[in-house]
This record gives sequence, C-alpha cells and structure tokens, in this order.
Amino acid sequence: MDELVDILDREGKATGKTCMKSEAHAKGYWHACINVWLYTKQGEVVIQKRAATKKEFPNTWDVSVAGHIGAGEDVLIAAQREVGEEVGFHLTSSDLTFIGNYATDFRHHKDYIDREYHYMYLAELTVPIEKLQIQVEEVAGIQLILISELVKKLESKTDSFSFVPYGIDYFKHVFAVINKKIQQC
Repeated sequence: MDELVDILDREGKATGKTCMKSEAHAKGYWHACINVWLYTKQGEVVIQKRAATKKEFPNTWDVSVAGHIGAGEDVLIAAQREVGEEVGFHLTSSDLTFIGNYATDFRHHKDYIDREYHYMYLAELTVPIEKLQIQVEEVAGIQLILISELVKKLESKTDSFSFVPYGIDYFKHVFAVINKKIQQC
C-alpha cells in the first residue's frame, strides 16, 4: 500500500518535505520505519516471514514487526499500529521500550532504493503465539525461536534460512538488550 511519508536526512532528521512511499523508494529518499521485536521471558523472539508478494526481501525472515511511519505520524503510534496490523497484538506505548535507531541502505535495483531510518523497539509477548493473527498481505508466517538458535542460523548463512540483512551490529545490539531485560525479570 502506498502512503505519504516524511523525507529525512541520513541522520533521521525531518527535511520538512513529504512524498509517497513509492517515490521515496524510486528516488532513494531517506524515510522512517519502525522495527518491533517481540520477546518472551524464556529467551525467544518472534520472527516473521515476509509475504511472497513483497517488493523487498520476499519470503525472507524479518523482525517481529516492521513498517513505515506515515507522514507526521508519532513514532510510538506507528509502532502500536504496525504491531496491531501485522500480528494482531495490541500494545500501549508503555509496553514498548525504545532501544535505538539504525539506518539501512539497500539498492534492490536501479529503480528501487530502500533508505530507511529505523526506530527500534522491544515489547514482551504476553500471549501465546497461537493467539496472534497475521496480516496475510504482509506476513506469510510467524514463529518463536530462541535467540541462541537464531544467532546460529544468522551465523551459518545457509541457503535454507535467509533473513533481511540488517548487519551483525544490529542483531548484536537487539539481542544484548533483550537478554539484559530478561535477566532483570
């Protein structure tokens, strides 16, 4: 779905301009997204398999929930909205823990440049995964996986398991913060 997004600079600051998401991708404009990692106290995270119809990274595993922030939309509201839309899990702003920002720059082909400034959040999954309802237009499936098992899969780089290539520093940061939160419980 095309939507109006704010155009950002490389550091994530608003330029005061907006455009449609499709134009941002076609012209390589920086724009804002959210990543929400849902975790359990048992050291698991929810990962989603992106739908086959997605333009970027189809049939590839991804964070629990990822999505664009609409023009002028509050970041926390966008995170809550995306989690509700993609997996049917309803959160309040106090359920979300901000853990940082991360920029990605992927050139899928000459007419599709994905420059995103991600706002990264954590939230505890407080319902059984079977209670989640995926948005089939966006998500092909979800699963719970131990962080230690996901790290092994990411490090093995086998053809049978592909994950959106955020970079090792991204994953180290996310998993370290989740593990710290679990230890504090």
